[in-house]
Amino acid sequence: MLEIAESRDENTIPYLMSILDEEDTTYRRAAVKTLGVIGIDAVPLVVESLLHSDNVTVRGSAAKALAQIAVNYPDLPFPSTGLQGLKAAINDPNPVVHIASVMALGQMGSAAYSILVESLKTTENIAVQVAIVNALASIGDPKCAEVLTTFANDESVDSYVRESAISALSRLDLVINFDKSRR
Repeated sequence: MLEIAESRDENTIPYLMSILDEEDTTYRRAAVKTLGVIGIDAVPLVVESLLHSDNVTVRGSAAKALAQIAVNYPDLPFPSTGLQGLKAAINDPNPVVHIASVMALGQMGSAAYSILVESLKTTENIAVQVAIVNALASIGDPKCAEVLTTFANDESVDSYVRESAISALSRLDLVINFDKSRR
C-alpha cells in the first residue's frame, strides 16, 4: 500500500476506485486501505463515488475509504467536500451506506460534530440515530456529553436510542479519559 501510494501517478486513484466493486472482499478492502494511505488527494473521486455510484458496494466502500483517510491523517483538517459528502450519504437509502457514512464521520473527530448532531436531531431512522450516538461517543469531545445526555433523558426519543445514548455516555467518558492519559 505504501509503495503504491508513494509511486502513484494520475491513473492510480481511478484504478483503485475501479476495484471498489470487486466481489473479492480482500481485494476490495486492500483498495480501500490504499486509498486511505494516499490520503486527501483521493477525497474528490471517493466522494463522487459515494454520492453517485449506482453500486451499493462502491458507495459503502467509498465511505470506508474516507474513514481510512481520516484515521491515517488525523492531524490534517479533513476536506469539507468529504464531510459534506458523508453528510449527504447519511440519507442514502441503503443501510450499509448510511451506517458506514456515520461511522466514517465518527473518525473525523470534532470536525464532524455539527453534522452528527444536526443529523441526530433531524433523522427519523432509528438505526442512523443509534449509529450517530455511538459516533459521538467515539469523538471524545466533552461537548458530546450534553447531546448524549439530552437524548438519554428525552422520553419522546425511541427507547433503544435512549439506552444507546446512556451507554455512549459511559464510552465517551472512557475515550475522554484515555485521550487525557495519552497527553
